[in-house]
Amino acid sequence: MRIKLLIFVIFPFLHVFSQKTIEGSITDEDGVALPAVMVMNISSEKRTYTALDGTFSIEAAPEDELRFIRSGYERSSIQAKYLTENKATIKLIRIAEQIEEVEIANLTGDIKKDSRAMAKIDKGKLVEDAVGLTQPVGKMRETPADIKQVLLPILLGNLNIQGLYDVISGDARRMKRQYKYDDLQEDIAWIRERVEDDYFIKEGIPKERISEFIEFSFLDKPQTRAFVRAKNLTGALSRMEESLPVFVERLKESSVGK
Repeated sequence: MRIKLLIFVIFPFLHVFSQKTIEGSITDEDGVALPAVMVMNISSEKRTYTALDGTFSIEAAPEDELRFIRSGYERSSIQAKYLTENKATIKLIRIAEQIEEVEIANLTGDIKKDSRAMAKIDKGKLVEDAVGLTQPVGKMRETPADIKQVLLPILLGNLNIQGLYDVISGDARRMKRQYKYDDLQEDIAWIRERVEDDYFIKEGIPKERISEFIEFSFLDKPQTRAFVRAKNLTGALSRMEESLPVFVERLKESSVGK
């Protein structure tokens, strides 16, 4: 009975002692390093994230399965024993984005049939084909009235009543603030959709302050947002990591002051 108990007690420790530090790097299909990739040991449920240069290290036994996860890329897995000898490079494949096919239906004269067919048609594409104009690029927004654009026509004898009212009432200013806020939230969401919360939490940022940190990084390092606008996650993360120590220090100071 004691022998059996001893075996059961020793076995978990044998598994722990057989673990090694697995090191490697992760890139995309073009060999570009991928930061913020989640590396998870399926057996132990330990996880880590790749650094800016795509490198990672994690504890794993030879038979453990390591899984690599990042938004926009296909998941990949490999047994740790295949990575123990060298610092292997793992390549992740980008998920192909499907482009919806646009079909131009022929009108039959039957109102019911034609209305159902037209519901499936890209109406902007129809207009483009009909008049030879390209569809507008960017967001469809009303342009806020500007004081210069309102005053100049007045001097020339033309009065833009609506523009004048928007400027005087403050509607134009409120519209600009709303657009600025909407753009900010959209850029923050772009980051959060692509980077796991744990990536920030392990750096000392509480989950409820992640969006606040991203906004702070936009102000602290304006180039961060430029990378977001360019859809360059690697560049954005590289600038955000420069803002991390400053933001974390402010969090510590605010907690001490309470």
